[in-house]
Amino acid sequence: MKLRTVAIVGRPNVGKSTLFNRILGKRLAIVAERPGVTRDRQFAETEWGGRRFLLVDTGGVMERPDERIDKEVRGQADTAIGHADVIVLVVDGREGVHPVDRYVADLLRRSGLPTILAVNKLDELADADGHLDFYELGLGEPSPLAALSGKGSGDLLDQVIEALPDEPTDAEEDVDLSIAVIGRPNVGKSSFVNQLLGEQRVIVHDEAGTTRDAIDTRLDIDGRRIRLIDTAGLRRQSKVDDNVEFYGRLRAASAIDRADVCLLLVDTQAGVANQDFRVGFEAWEAGKGIVFVANKWDLIEDRGPQALAEFERDLRKRGHFLRWVPIVTASALTGQRVPKVIDIALKVQAEREKRIPTAEVNSVLRNLVRRRQPPQGGRGDVRLLYASQVAASPPLFVIFSNRPHDVKEHYIRYLKAGFREAWGFEGSPVQIKLKKRSDRP
Repeated sequence: MKLRTVAIVGRPNVGKSTLFNRILGKRLAIVAERPGVTRDRQFAETEWGGRRFLLVDTGGVMERPDERIDKEVRGQADTAIGHADVIVLVVDGREGVHPVDRYVADLLRRSGLPTILAVNKLDELADADGHLDFYELGLGEPSPLAALSGKGSGDLLDQVIEALPDEPTDAEEDVDLSIAVIGRPNVGKSSFVNQLLGEQRVIVHDEAGTTRDAIDTRLDIDGRRIRLIDTAGLRRQSKVDDNVEFYGRLRAASAIDRADVCLLLVDTQAGVANQDFRVGFEAWEAGKGIVFVANKWDLIEDRGPQALAEFERDLRKRGHFLRWVPIVTASALTGQRVPKVIDIALKVQAEREKRIPTAEVNSVLRNLVRRRQPPQGGRGDVRLLYASQVAASPPLFVIFSNRPHDVKEHYIRYLKAGFREAWGFEGSPVQIKLKKRSDRP
């Protein structure tokens, strides 16, 4: 069952993300000195006083949003409120009561949800009385807070724990698989996630880079508990020219680090760019499984078998690691083959988890060496003595040699190809380490 949920709401630029970070004790949400940075709901599990709960940071609520994206931000906040067990309404103690604060407080009173009023930006709590003005909102006693320094956050969390309903009988366990949806901005990652989940889970907008934070969603597929991570659009480092993009890139890199398998989405209508290969290779080098998803395939005029074969051949020529990666054509708009992508991701994870018996590893290694000897150096014979798989996810093999430093990189690639020929490992990197070992008894 789900953990109890606490949603942080309020108008823009009152310090919601700063409070979110303070509670978690790490920089998970993006914080920048300008309003409207947090557009999507950001989820994270945390604990206080022995109680675990899910903390949700929301986009700022606007009383009369004029622009389309502001209306969607308001919709996201409403959705968070609809799924929360406790609400923390954050207001700005320096500015005093704002008309939007009154509007939001009215929404919360009518919702009937337990609500804690956090009056932020009161740096000197001992002498501060600015929070008293907020009694007029009718939400009970205001709680003074300085989220940036952490003053008052402990008292606030005590109130949150007191307001939380009893825990469900079965707390949510760890997930079986984490899947990150990665790619350049505006290739359809959020649309893909929404199509998979069947709800408007993240904002979809034609402004590139709308999704700036990595957003976690839990789902069950065939009894497997999956964490789906929708990442911020990855840009080249030279394009990262402000704090928001910088932290967004760090967030995406963190999402890759937390994932088991990455779905690399590309926009086939716009064409596959070099940056798509860089993003995928970043995940590959990190040891993650990869499924290549050719999104917007429904918009390609010639979608016959010949076009697909040429597309795959060109991809694998441009990105050598894609020789081992499954390629799926899909449409986030229509839902075509979107569920199949998750099925393939599960198979890729099964490949990453393979364990090969040591006797079988050495049998294959002997056959590969018999077929092609390692290049010999001028200081004597280079011998590969024996090998063993020492880890999985991704598979890692250690090969012992009398002269490991003389084994050339191209020969290691030959061994990796031979291991793949024997055992598959589709969609997963294969890693080989050479270690020195004397062949004397």
